[in-house]
Amino acid sequence: PSGCAVSAIFNKDGRLTCGEDIIKSIRVMRERSNGLGGGFAGYGIYPEYKDFYAFHLFYDDSFAKSQCEEYIKNNFEIVHKEEIPTARHKNITDTPLIWRYFVNSKTEVLTDEIDDREFVARCVMHINSNINGAYIFSSGKNMGIFKAIGFPEDVGEFYKLDTYQAYCWTAHGRYPTNTPGWWGGAHPFGLLDCSVVHNGEISSYDANRRYIEMFGYKCTLLTDTEVITYIIDFLTRKRGLNLTETAHIVAAPFWAVIDEMEQDKRDYYTYLRKAFSSLLITGPFSILVGYEGGIMALNDRLKLRSLVAAEKGDTVYFASEEGAIRIIQPDLDRVWAPEGGEPVIVELNKGE
Repeated sequence: PSGCAVSAIFNKDGRLTCGEDIIKSIRVMRERSNGLGGGFAGYGIYPEYKDFYAFHLFYDDSFAKSQCEEYIKNNFEIVHKEEIPTARHKNITDTPLIWRYFVNSKTEVLTDEIDDREFVARCVMHINSNINGAYIFSSGKNMGIFKAIGFPEDVGEFYKLDTYQAYCWTAHGRYPTNTPGWWGGAHPFGLLDCSVVHNGEISSYDANRRYIEMFGYKCTLLTDTEVITYIIDFLTRKRGLNLTETAHIVAAPFWAVIDEMEQDKRDYYTYLRKAFSSLLITGPFSILVGYEGGIMALNDRLKLRSLVAAEKGDTVYFASEEGAIRIIQPDLDRVWAPEGGEPVIVELNKGE
């Protein structure tokens, strides 16, 4: 099994799918988890608040909540706030306070140098680094992350995901080997609309972390996957690269492979490897990256972790095991295993 489970459902036509299906998919891979973390991300789940940032927060106690809310009020207009609805579950215990806020940045805090998205990202980093006992674990628009300590199917039931509808769902079942199991350390990890679930281990974590923290990011959630989220945000939002280029940085070919390429490709990959050498991710991994309007699946360059893709009509599926796809859609048009280092990118049909 090689630890951890990932799964995803993406409807290219924008059709919304109930959260029941993604719970059913991840449940099949229960033996890949050990109960120390499970989580989901859904896109398109907040149509009534689609123009506002949806902050999901864990609080250790009411004091942390009051401190954090004061900071949010000083920087954002709060359109609506509430405790995230949950169901009592015998397997989910020691729960923190779990709240969500739908907000807009106050116009007076924005400048020509700091746009809306950059301001939100900086506020997320500030809260997670400086307000003890408060953690923003989801901060995008019309999307949300739901995670906890527990097996993923139990986490899905705890958050009542069968009451949500999304055009894209991702899921993760965690089997931590060298990092702690705690609520903030469960997957997915997110910043703005980007969310990441990951099966594997990042042996280059310290090098990646040291580089990315030079640009204002703070890795505070005690799990190596967090740095992948910030790398993707940095390369796409701050440096303006597309996802294919980003994938060819984090899962770049070996130099020996580049040397055998034709001149144009050799120049392209040589530039990316030299310009962003500290953002190469080494170690076995398969990741799913959700974002507004799309999803990317990516294996490490040697494909040391399993990842299966499939299609049925306008719906695309990804999972660690084919059985996790066939349990929700047995009649598939196509099934394949993405190649190592080559991203599979799926986006909404034009106009959806």
